[in-house]
Amino acid sequence: MSDLVIHDPVDGVVLVEIDLPPDNLYTLEVCRQLTEVLEQPPQGAHILRLRAAGDAFCLGRERGGTTPAEVRTEAEVLVALMRALRRTRLVTIAEVQGDAAGFGVGIAAACDVTVALESARLSFPEVGIGLAPALVLAWLPRVVGPREAFWLTATGETITAARAVELGLINATAASVEELGKQSDERAAALGRRSPRVHADIKDMIRMFAEVGDDAALDVSLDRLVVGSLRRGEG
Repeated sequence: MSDLVIHDPVDGVVLVEIDLPPDNLYTLEVCRQLTEVLEQPPQGAHILRLRAAGDAFCLGRERGGTTPAEVRTEAEVLVALMRALRRTRLVTIAEVQGDAAGFGVGIAAACDVTVALESARLSFPEVGIGLAPALVLAWLPRVVGPREAFWLTATGETITAARAVELGLINATAASVEELGKQSDERAAALGRRSPRVHADIKDMIRMFAEVGDDAALDVSLDRLVVGSLRRGEG
């Protein structure tokens, strides 16, 4: 099995599996490949299911750059992936079968739907290597609030999957690997019965409205509602 396997779509679902034991650290090449499928999905694809092999979901990303230019190139690849997860027309589902840390938590939280094994633990350990996690802080405060974002990144505290649900980092937990797969199957099936176009519109509006104030969001919603109403019945 290669580092990242991208399966052909089946009933509109693209399965993507990472296999980089033991920690499933994302390499730059894996980030580029995943970004590409998110930005240019296969014909007929509606849903992307992301899973990992082994005991860990993802404990971060591979670090190799030593010069300012190399470090910047790495950062640009990481940012491109996170941006692609936010902007892709695909509905993304993450199956977190093990621990996630740093960039791995970011991947899980950036997906539209995330289910984690009850035994999974999540953390932002960058403070332990003397680093303020800028990429994490670009999104974490909006999800969990500034106080929780400070605490989690300032201490590197490990939290349970149940706590991650309370904070809004993931949707739900599963008691076993089998249940994790079943929940993902059911969620993919429920989403698959709905319009890919409408899902793309929902994702776009959630992202757009989060970036503006309430009044501006309401103004934009007028036009989007008119266009959406006129397009009802389209695929």
